[in-house]
Parts: sequence; C-alpha cells; structure tokens
Amino acid sequence: MIAIKPHHFIDIVTAVGQGQTAFEPHPYGHAVHTVAAAVLADLDTVLCLELGADDICRPCSHCLDGVCDDRIDTSYRPQAPSLKREWNLLIDRRWCERLGVEPGQRLTARSFCRLLRARAGDITDIYREIPADRTAQRQARLAAGVAALLGEDVGGAAGR
Repeated sequence: MIAIKPHHFIDIVTAVGQGQTAFEPHPYGHAVHTVAAAVLADLDTVLCLELGADDICRPCSHCLDGVCDDRIDTSYRPQAPSLKREWNLLIDRRWCERLGVEPGQRLTARSFCRLLRARAGDITDIYREIPADRTAQRQARLAAGVAALLGEDVGGAAGR
C-alpha cells in the first residue's frame, strides 16, 4: 500500500499525459520516482489517501518531522499560499471534495484513475490561483494520462 496525497497521484497521471514514462530522483530526495514506478508497474496497487506527509514526502529534505518547510514561487499565482504545505493542503482538499474521497480512504490506482475520468471535469476552480492557460494545459495532460493508464482513446471517455 502507498500513502499518497491526491495531488501527488494526479501529478503522476498528468506527467504520464505529457508523455513521461520514467521518473528520475529529485535533488530534494523525495520519492516521486519510486512511487510513480510502483504505480505505473501495477495499477492495482492500493493507495491510501493522505493529506499530511505521504510516501513521496517522507524522504524529502524539506520534510521535517512530517511537516514540509519548502516555499513556493507565488509570482504567477499571488493569491496562493507561499508555504508548500498550505498550498498542497488547499489543492488536496479541493480534489477530495471534487472526487468524493476522504483522507484514509483506500482505493487502487486504477480506481483513482476511473474517479478522475468520471469526476474531474473542469479543474479551473481547483487551481483557481493559477493562470487559466496553465490550468487548461494541466487539464488536457490529466485527461491524456488517465486515458493512457486506462488504455483508452484520448478523444473518448477520458476527455469528458
């Protein structure tokens, strides 16, 4: 089982939609590369939804006693929090509401992809602090990633 923040899983799916098939270790030391590899190797991997430090965060140099101390650039999103933990929590809560999931809930990566296909819709309000053109790109990549992982045509159900 993998403990994962909703936005972390969505970021992996979005990267797949952009054509990424392999993830490299990051200088911060977080575990996106190992978690993504596990998920991509088996979509029946069980995920446990987490709003705090997850399996990606825990080995990160910015995760101190389970709390992220990293800051983010708010120059293109001045209304967003500058602390990464606050921004991530805001986004994760919005995703939980949209998808009808809760912290502690367990589901497979495949089931999460199906939820995204069925309920993601227009994600502008989830990322309302980000310029619309960036969110539109993210939405297209998310739909493409869902379709790729579920083995569907991008123009089909995944785009709805």
